[in-house]
Amino acid sequence: MRPERQDGTGGGGLLVPMAWMYAEYIADELLRTGDLMEPSTLEYRAGRDALALTIFLSDGSVADALPAARLDELRLLTAYGATWCGWVRERLGSPAAAPAGGTAGPDPDLALARAAWRWLEETELLAADLDAIAPPPREPAGEEPDAEEVAQVWTPAWQLGLPLGHLAIHLH
Repeated sequence: MRPERQDGTGGGGLLVPMAWMYAEYIADELLRTGDLMEPSTLEYRAGRDALALTIFLSDGSVADALPAARLDELRLLTAYGATWCGWVRERLGSPAAAPAGGTAGPDPDLALARAAWRWLEETELLAADLDAIAPPPREPAGEEPDAEEVAQVWTPAWQLGLPLGHLAIHLH
């Protein structure tokens, strides 16, 4: 959004990324009301960025609280096993995501969305390897692995943030 001068012409001033800031605000509110994670953690940031990207790219920002139909749409988009990662790449790379022909310079909303996606893809967080928690088939099922023996893996931030965001939507 470009600030307007008094005479109605574009001021050529600073572009304000209102759509992205609104998407981040809604994502932050969903995560805070779910009270799933401490806001100062990287996991929280991953959840907020994944939710903000979903909200921003789904073309359905609303002025008031999220209606039930919109929550259902977000729930479907963030569902485990969904093609969220490909969907984000497609939406960020589509010509529709480019700034409108009449605007000069880069779209600040899109620039922030792309920066968030880059962070989610390139940042790896340490997580429990849930596949390694179950005992191998050859070992007796009664033996539980020690807490120190639980395997941990580095995973892209979006793989932790997306389920966190999905759960926050369910708790809303």
